[in-house]
Amino acid sequence: MSRRLIVRSEAETDIAEAALWYEVQEIGLGEDLLLEVRAASERAFANPEQFTRLRKEPEVRRILTRRFPYRVIFIVCKNAVIVFAVLHAARHDRHWQNRIR
Repeated sequence: MSRRLIVRSEAETDIAEAALWYEVQEIGLGEDLLLEVRAASERAFANPEQFTRLRKEPEVRRILTRRFPYRVIFIVCKNAVIVFAVLHAARHDRHWQNRIR
């Protein structure tokens, strides 16, 4: 069985809202954010154990985007890497912690 990358709807909403905000600031910037979050998610999928562990059970990790101040929060399972939050660096951890419960 191979591992899959899953992006939950809550994370998709986070991404869409951030991309829209950036697009209003400057045309094309929203697309740049989308590409950056995708690249971070793919890095997390390729080698999830490489990134900072935030919680042991379930195993929650985070990767930082390179260009934008965002954290991609994901759960590592045997058969999947599940992205469940994409949050601005200034947002409190309670935003992702509430999604685990």
